[in-house]
Order: sequence, then C-alpha cells, then structure tokens
Amino acid sequence: MMPNHVPAAAPGLPAARLDVIHDCLALALDATERPAGYTRTEREARSYIRSALRQTCKLMEARA
Repeated sequence: MMPNHVPAAAPGLPAARLDVIHDCLALALDATERPAGYTRTEREARSYIRSALRQTCKLMEARA
C-alpha cells in the first residue's frame, strides 16, 4: 500500500474542479445512454460512472 502524504486537514479539490468532474461524469452517462439496453461491459462501466458521480456529489455537499 502506498503511503498517504496528504494530511487529513488539507483542503480538497476546489469547488470549480468538482463541478467540472461532475459535469464530465454526467455527460458520460448521457452520451452512453441507449434505450435498447447495454452489454455486460457497458453496464459495468456505467455503474462505475454512477458511483463516481455519487461520490463527487458527496464531496460537493461536504464543501457547501
């Protein structure tokens, strides 16, 4: 395991950066949306994107 060199009290990403990340993740979900369904690989990838989007939203709420 790699050591964490960032102290716990260090500030996180700037709010503007979190906004950009959020928008990119939302666009990725929108761009890959299909009414006909998804392959297993696509479902898995979209699941990871949704998870990252949820985590980004939590970080944004914590900064508010």
